[in-house]
Amino acid sequence: MESETKSGFVLANLAEVVERVLGFLPTKALLRAACVCRLWRECARRTLRTRQRIAWVSALEPGPSESHTLVRALARELEEVHVLPQTVLYIADAETFSGHEDCHEQKKARKRNSKETALALEKLLPKRCQVLGLVTPGIVVTPMGSSSNQPQEIEEGEAGFALLFPKIDGVKIHTFHFSKDVKNRVFDESKFAEAGLKNNPDLRVVLLFGYNSWRTGATRFLHQIVNPLNEKSIILAGGQVESFTSLTSENNHAQPGDACGVVGLAFSGPQIQSATVLLDQDVADERTAEAAMQRLKAANIPEHNTIGFMFACVGRGYGHYKTKRNMEADAFRKFFPNVPLFGFFGHGEIGCDRIVTGNFVLRECNDIKDDLLHGYTTVMTLIHLGSVKANQA
Repeated sequence: MESETKSGFVLANLAEVVERVLGFLPTKALLRAACVCRLWRECARRTLRTRQRIAWVSALEPGPSESHTLVRALARELEEVHVLPQTVLYIADAETFSGHEDCHEQKKARKRNSKETALALEKLLPKRCQVLGLVTPGIVVTPMGSSSNQPQEIEEGEAGFALLFPKIDGVKIHTFHFSKDVKNRVFDESKFAEAGLKNNPDLRVVLLFGYNSWRTGATRFLHQIVNPLNEKSIILAGGQVESFTSLTSENNHAQPGDACGVVGLAFSGPQIQSATVLLDQDVADERTAEAAMQRLKAANIPEHNTIGFMFACVGRGYGHYKTKRNMEADAFRKFFPNVPLFGFFGHGEIGCDRIVTGNFVLRECNDIKDDLLHGYTTVMTLIHLGSVKANQA
């Protein structure tokens, strides 16, 4: 009885002990513990501030459920994650996220409503969280558990992932959306400043995703967005997706429609480093794929607290390499053994060979703007979000 009283006193009065104990809790349990008393609340807040590593949820196992595998995985895994998401990027396959697929057990079509699925995903996340959700023909994903797990190129079937970005000291991530105005052929570039893409000296990386690319004027509109941003000091990367299903933040409540447009994420912060390489049509075997990864490796981007993105054409993958599946993801893992890789197979790619560490450029262009819009290519991108404190390692 006396020992219980002493332990209760310690947990109620000694912040260092409380903080040590709370540090073992996943975020949801930590937030519940924060309601116990003022001391626990302050300890929980300090603990959350140290959790600045990116986390992710992978969904690779389709099942008979009416809900998408990403919804089920996120509902399950959010109970165990050790970060409080401030920004979330999720990508799911177009084949089963919306429309229908054959259910082998019941031999009938299983239909899903993409809007309902998106709402189900958004409800699982914190209310103040920025959410950008994309639907693409294929998925590139690293399984959960370790950054060194082998990334998978999933060109068909049910799959998805959600990247969970916590609040990171010195880094600002925000979503943006530009929709084509059918009444005005000229894009109002003042919208760049509103989106933090202009007059922002700390802007380092912009991930761009065009949607409804089949509509008339979509390519021209994408050029109007990309060309003003095509500066050597900014990394641009991304591609054309099937559609976007979520775009929520405190300042942006736009919803997808029939018009074409561009959505994306902007990464700002002086500590951010990034590099990108383009695998063009001539990259068609293991040797040339690895040569492209060597160029990316030459950028000397730190690999800790770094994330990789792969944006590939639906015409690449196994159909392009023929002799081997997962060719480009395997090549990436060979040169970056501890960097998780995510991305998709889409309808067009955005990017070029470029590195940003200060204002150094991997390939000088003689003041000629790079051509950033491609087809039948793959864009590989690294984003380093700064050093990680010792107690986060």
